[in-house]
Amino acid sequence: MSLQPFIEDFSLLVDAPNSVAKLRELILRLAVEGKLIAQDPSDEPVSELLQRINADKKQIAKTGNGNKKAVADAYKGDGLLTLPTNWEWVCLDQITNTIHYGYTASANELLTDVRLLRITDIQNGKVDWARVPGCEIDKEKVGGYKLANNDILIARTGGTIGKSYLVENLDVVVVFASYLIRAIPNRYLFAKYLKIFLESDLYWKQLYERSMGTGQPNVNATSLKSLAVPLPPIEEQKRIVTKVAQLMQVCDELEARQQAKLESRVRLNAAILAPLNKAASLTPKELEQAATRLADNFDTLYDSIDTVSKLRETILQLAVQGKLESQDPNDQLARVLLAETKKEKERQLKAKKSKQIEPLPPITHDDFLNMPTPKGWDWAWLGDLARFVDYRGRTPLKTESGVKLLTAKNVRMGFISEYPQEFVSEDTYDEVMTRGLPQFGDILFTTEAPLGNVAQLLTNEPVALAQRIIDLQTFKPFFAEYLKLCLMSPLLQQAIMDRATGMTAAGIKASKLKKLPVPVPPLAEQKRIVAKVNQLMSLCDELEAKLRQAEIDSEKLMNAAVKHVLDSVCDTSKTTEEVFA
Repeated sequence: MSLQPFIEDFSLLVDAPNSVAKLRELILRLAVEGKLIAQDPSDEPVSELLQRINADKKQIAKTGNGNKKAVADAYKGDGLLTLPTNWEWVCLDQITNTIHYGYTASANELLTDVRLLRITDIQNGKVDWARVPGCEIDKEKVGGYKLANNDILIARTGGTIGKSYLVENLDVVVVFASYLIRAIPNRYLFAKYLKIFLESDLYWKQLYERSMGTGQPNVNATSLKSLAVPLPPIEEQKRIVTKVAQLMQVCDELEARQQAKLESRVRLNAAILAPLNKAASLTPKELEQAATRLADNFDTLYDSIDTVSKLRETILQLAVQGKLESQDPNDQLARVLLAETKKEKERQLKAKKSKQIEPLPPITHDDFLNMPTPKGWDWAWLGDLARFVDYRGRTPLKTESGVKLLTAKNVRMGFISEYPQEFVSEDTYDEVMTRGLPQFGDILFTTEAPLGNVAQLLTNEPVALAQRIIDLQTFKPFFAEYLKLCLMSPLLQQAIMDRATGMTAAGIKASKLKKLPVPVPPLAEQKRIVAKVNQLMSLCDELEAKLRQAEIDSEKLMNAAVKHVLDSVCDTSKTTEEVFA
């Protein structure tokens, strides 16, 4: 299999996870292994190129502007890979004039005479030189750090360790910061080929082996100098760079096609679901038309996992609008349920069973979130439906074992995650849960970071609740599972966000949560709604599972295709021309 037909047919695999990224990796790998283009026996031998580089480095060293000692012995690259016969292994130090750290200074936006290039100024492989801040530096020091076109900068620490940048289009005086290492390619080397190597797996494998530091990995100039670089003849370097540029352009086009497809799907999804999300204001005919459009476009919309979450939101929105299940005129009206709930609240308030129970002002039409409800429904404050809406206590000290501790990280949207697994001491459990213990069926609500996650506690095992989790216990006979779905709906999620406060991280207090308006169906309808939502969410689970399996299958196919290409180019029975015709 040749690379060109593979790339032409790649559109069949483009939806596989990270497919274009893998294609880029394959191109770079083949490039530095000498398998991307044919070798030309008439090219000048690499040995002559290295002689010129070595002689030039010696002259530069005499001026004090390069490495004090030129490396004469070629690096063998033992154990890495077998190169074409007209290539040679070198270490990075052999083909660069110098490799050294940057200048230590503070950036100053007001200075422009000499600018200071930092890691953060390099975005997506590009630099806006006009936006690079200046710095204070003595004139006699500028020359040692002044950047020039074709210099290569490598990040030496932190999350960007190893990332490289080839200096191009430089039109201002710039020095580089100390968290960068500069490698100046020798003038006889084609710098763009070296940049290709610095993006390949061959480079990254060596870099990770040389990186040091436990808390924050870093790489130093000495380790960079010893990197093994596969070096082709200079003319082949240029041909490789040209071919890589052509193929990367293809990758750019494939990525643009992917993005356009995704954006189109998102727009279509939003357009079709928008009427359903406002179903409460639609006529029966309009609602039927909106549902038909969804059904007709279902296969187009839901061919990837990222769109299913919007479908889940629409299901919840339809549920709280009374459009998911038909109303039954024989159901006991919601106001009867609320009257019973009110009596229970007054009884517990009179018995002083909970300090959490407090009178709330009557709810009015102005509080109804601008949503008409079906006949038989009503509205109520969340605080009138729940006998407890508050934190349970302070977060205790964690221990290696004991009572399970649930934090905001455990409470996900719709479920409680087992991870992270944290515990508190059994001896202090009752003491730290100063407002009572959570019970089976309670609704847990995260008040910030993340705000608004809702899940139901479905275990009889004792658990402790950390700060940032509010516990809700509903009055009987109110159906807690309906309240959970209601709080998860876009309607109430938006109402929660509207009531949130905070400059850096938005949060909501229990007192504001109690005054959250909730649409209340008859109790029998609540149970039908929950059953229908659970049924539809199970179908969404199945859909996601199928899509996830499809992604896995696509990735396997992609990996197999890549392996086939690699096996083909490594087939010694074929000439390079036959492989890449």
